[in-house]
Amino acid sequence: MRRLAVHLFFWLWAVAAAPALAGAPAALTPLGEARVSAVIDGDTVVLEDGRQVRLVGIQAPKLPLGRPNFKPWPLAEAAKAALSRLVAGKPVRLLKGETVEDRHGRVLAHLERREDGLWVEGEMLRLGLARVYTFADNRRAAAEMLAIEAEARAARRGLWADPYYAVRDAATIGRHLDGFEIIEARIQSMAKVKGRIYLNFGDDWRRDFTVKIERRSVKLFDRASLDPAQWAGKRIRVRGWVTWQNGPMIEATHPEQITLLD
Repeated sequence: MRRLAVHLFFWLWAVAAAPALAGAPAALTPLGEARVSAVIDGDTVVLEDGRQVRLVGIQAPKLPLGRPNFKPWPLAEAAKAALSRLVAGKPVRLLKGETVEDRHGRVLAHLERREDGLWVEGEMLRLGLARVYTFADNRRAAAEMLAIEAEARAARRGLWADPYYAVRDAATIGRHLDGFEIIEARIQSMAKVKGRIYLNFGDDWRRDFTVKIERRSVKLFDRASLDPAQWAGKRIRVRGWVTWQNGPMIEATHPEQITLLD
């Protein structure tokens, strides 16, 4: 309870300290309107008609939600409370990114509060109670979201003040397997194998951190005029789920997972 009280304090401080946001980016197109009847967690709501909506482009700290032996992530209750304050019981506009339904049957949408046009994903990022979390088939408005996240991170709002969500380095990322992480590090070398690109961050590819880009994903980088094969020596910020494949690895399925820092 004490930890929750501390997290809620930081959330309230963030609400008071940060300037308000404008509406959603114009690239998002209308999907209809509805009223929010319930908030499940910091990135999922239920509409009055029973549909469940997963907010596109962000990941809030996770609650157990019935999963056995799952420990809530820090600030999960604060994120749910923030989203409840923003939309619970209120009419919203649903906005389309790209894919509009996930494998669980949930609607995938951005939300805009009807009363004042507030972009809900942007507001959760601004408060530091969510991170940008895009997919290859749902990347629209990523640039705007990344900019808002960067400002909240620089101001150390919400989760950005908690070590659990710290930006990692390549040397220690092996301690954080099976988590969604953000890493900043310099690429030591590049290898191309059967169309795949491997960005290596150490001397031993069997042990050190690597970013893998599958051949099908390389095409998305090409369309964005990005050539990861030329990035050796560059410092990047990469986000994704860390798995173990000859050392800790993140698979980058789309360009928005990677930010060039040099």
